[in-house]
Amino acid sequence: MSLSFVVALLVGSPAQAEDVHSYARLNQVSTPHLDLNLTVDFEARKLKGHATYTLARHDETTQLYLDTSDLTIERAELLVNDQWQPTKFTLGDVHPSLGRELIVDIGSVAKKVRIHYQTAPTASGLQWLTPEQTAGKQHPFMFSQSQPIHSRSWIPIQDSPALRLTYNATITTPKDLLAVMSADNSLSDERPGTYEFTMPQPIPPYLIAIAAGDLAIKSISDNVAVFAEQYILDDAAWEFADTPAMIETTEAMYGPYRWDRYDLLILPPSFPFGGMENPRLSFITPTVVAGDRSLVNLIAHELAHSWSGNLVTNASWRDLWINEGFTSYVENRIMEALFGERRANMELALGYQDLLGDLERLRPQDTVLNIDLGTRHPDDVFSQVPYVKGQLFLVYLEQKFGREMFDKFLRQYFDDFAFQSISTEQFKTYLKRELLDKKPNTVAMSKINEWLHEPGLPEDAPKPNSDAFAQVEQQMQRWLKGGQLQTDAWTTHEWLHFINNLPLDISANNMARLDREFSLTESQNSEIAHAWLKLAIVKKYEPARERLRSYLLTIGRNKLVSPLYRELAKTPDNLKWAREVYEQAKPGYHPLTQTVNEALLYGEN
Repeated sequence: MSLSFVVALLVGSPAQAEDVHSYARLNQVSTPHLDLNLTVDFEARKLKGHATYTLARHDETTQLYLDTSDLTIERAELLVNDQWQPTKFTLGDVHPSLGRELIVDIGSVAKKVRIHYQTAPTASGLQWLTPEQTAGKQHPFMFSQSQPIHSRSWIPIQDSPALRLTYNATITTPKDLLAVMSADNSLSDERPGTYEFTMPQPIPPYLIAIAAGDLAIKSISDNVAVFAEQYILDDAAWEFADTPAMIETTEAMYGPYRWDRYDLLILPPSFPFGGMENPRLSFITPTVVAGDRSLVNLIAHELAHSWSGNLVTNASWRDLWINEGFTSYVENRIMEALFGERRANMELALGYQDLLGDLERLRPQDTVLNIDLGTRHPDDVFSQVPYVKGQLFLVYLEQKFGREMFDKFLRQYFDDFAFQSISTEQFKTYLKRELLDKKPNTVAMSKINEWLHEPGLPEDAPKPNSDAFAQVEQQMQRWLKGGQLQTDAWTTHEWLHFINNLPLDISANNMARLDREFSLTESQNSEIAHAWLKLAIVKKYEPARERLRSYLLTIGRNKLVSPLYRELAKTPDNLKWAREVYEQAKPGYHPLTQTVNEALLYGEN
């Protein structure tokens, strides 16, 4: 760690990195603690209340710069001599990606500032579900998704991952609902209507999270519980029973778990992501409750964020690979330790295949790890590139330096940068000093720069493969010639490899034969169904059309629906049909899912 970085920490100034996606001026005034007081109004589809910040001043500036998006700011106050007094504020012009700058006059002596506000029903970081859109059909449901810059749509905040803050919150809901946050959730199922939360570890703003609904609770271990609607509670607790073992495995490799509890919130199917690593309470899609524990690598991924992402955080969204590449690497190591090298290799190989698809689809400049986004919305950076290319970069380093040396480096990295946000340049400096220089002539800095700053993959990048997949391909060739498939021992991963690698000139008879023998159209495994339905679109396999419709109407996870819409948009007839289905599905989709898929269906394809 550089001396200047240590000095910055000692004086309480946040780590500095250029973040073009925030109006915050953290080097002038930062906000290390938030007190949040909100009422959840389901009828108006709004959060209403106030945010109070403790101020940390780093120069003589008398203004605080915050990020907002679609918020109504009612008034601002300062705490001076233990008295709240009104103060002036101004809002900037609306930017299509960044929202509106909020500038609050804070004078020279105030210790705290309070913003009274309410959200809009259209807040990009919140989804409001009617009772009819939930499984129980009795109560409404609301949840947040703040990453990357959607916190500003429900809190006026310095919405940069370079900031780290602690928070307390008081949340008021209708009395028949349970509120939870990325904080210290009670395991009591009492529903008093007012809930108190504390997050004592400093986190970036995108990890502030909230949900309220008809939730039940089931403990898996002393520090792991599942929160979910009653219909899926027992199934989810069974599905994720290995979570405590995952925690112990990761601690053995990379040091202590520093967040006290690790609970799981199973959200409605409209949740736009597989999971969101909100500290202490990961938000999880129900699409991974497969009934056979075949998709629990997603839990390993969200847990791994407790070290890579939540503990050591990307300082800007240009550096997303620092979160996701490290996390994908740690996830795979967890899976290998718990479930064996065979399964870990299959998952790595599947990720590599997905990456190759994205490298072919994306513009070259969007395949750079340390991507230059400009002021494009950072939602645009989420592809397989920061995840799998970032993961392969670390696999490359592991292969070059040996696992023992690389594990020692990673464990030290998590310790040295714990509860800090760092940039790619900071990582490079640390990597050179703590790894490259300790084994000279192993990897040159020019190679590191190629990985981080050049498009595509280096020629000597690892090319993951799986012996299990080679056997699947042998079976596939025999089956295409009229033989039988021996699938009794196949896992989800083998099925995915099989479907994804079927020749695109597969005959209609063979499609029907596959479906007849294995009922793929009706598969209740969301990943297998996705792969099959995507192939069915390409092959114009009409018997799968109604299943495709119901799939798009009942699942809102972007990874599973947007590739289907993208494929449908390639022909005029399918595009027309897809738009009809989308308009029916839209009310149940999250705002982020709507944005992505409307660009596919109504924008440039």
